[in-house]
Amino acid sequence: MWRLIRPDAAYALEEPGVLRSLPRYVGIVEGRRLAKFLIARSIPVEFDPDASTMELWRIHEGALREYQECERMADEGETPGDVGSGSSLLDLKIEIARRIMESCHFCVRRCGVDRLSGHRGYCRCGAEFRVSTYFPHMGEEPELVPSGTVFTCGCTIRCLHCQNWEISQWAEQGEPMDPFGMARVVEGLKRQGCRNLNMVGGEPTPNTWLWLRTMREIRVNIPTVWNSNSYYSDETSRLLSGLIDVYLLDFKYGNDECAEAISDAPGYWEAATRNHLMAKRYGELIVRVLVLPGHNECCTRPILNWISKNLGPFTRVNLMFQYRPEYRAHERAELRRRLTQHEMAEARRIAEEAGLMNLVE
Repeated sequence: MWRLIRPDAAYALEEPGVLRSLPRYVGIVEGRRLAKFLIARSIPVEFDPDASTMELWRIHEGALREYQECERMADEGETPGDVGSGSSLLDLKIEIARRIMESCHFCVRRCGVDRLSGHRGYCRCGAEFRVSTYFPHMGEEPELVPSGTVFTCGCTIRCLHCQNWEISQWAEQGEPMDPFGMARVVEGLKRQGCRNLNMVGGEPTPNTWLWLRTMREIRVNIPTVWNSNSYYSDETSRLLSGLIDVYLLDFKYGNDECAEAISDAPGYWEAATRNHLMAKRYGELIVRVLVLPGHNECCTRPILNWISKNLGPFTRVNLMFQYRPEYRAHERAELRRRLTQHEMAEARRIAEEAGLMNLVE
């Protein structure tokens, strides 16, 4: 049925741009390769639960280097082992993430609240998932459709024009769910024919610890998609390395002034550029650039130029023109209207001038 709704998705995995930028993802969907989290679960890592966090990070960096070799061997057909009753690289990541929950710094804000004791920071997320909905999503990039999308409540920024503001800003409270229940949800989405697990919201970053625990319980081979606003900390980026197959990252602003004024996201440029580079290093990448009215010169141009120069001209980029005024967009004059045809043509011309050659059609 989905092939009738999205005929472009039916053949997307054969499209040259997809094969060039997402070859490993295609292999997982087709059953020829293993999702990264399954490989991470197979790598034995010894660590003392009472060791300092600094020591755990040191062990983590060494294990991450080992991971890269294990992934190469798995891709060549070698079956990963089983850690049995021992601990794995994923277990180590879970322990580090648990400690971050005690002084939360999954996002750039670094609120430092103890979420395990019931305190809430800027995102207002707690110690369990709050799930708005989950379903096979037909509206994503064609290579992702049907996408097993899980919407969780809460977000690390507050976009004035947020189209999911009911979820991100807690207009709804969502249903509580633990990682064991979430793993069954993911397996159900796989049975429904979904190509991937698409972690979104809101924003998945506050739930990093919960998502890592979920990956320990999932019993199917399914690629992971980290669908994020890119405003997460260096520590979170390191924890995701070796677990995330496709980073589906927003690149929202070309400067900190726009980021802070529209999304209350100070330091956005540094975080976004760092996390896009880490995504390219440790996984495969689709970059979403939502074109905002009146922001081609201050945002669209510097973003697309940076992508071409630092990620490469064949980076998979979705130049998005579906902006519409939502939520509190009326608070800024330029956000009260949709894009003009001239602005859309101008954004396409900027992408062409930047030399980008793999735009989502």
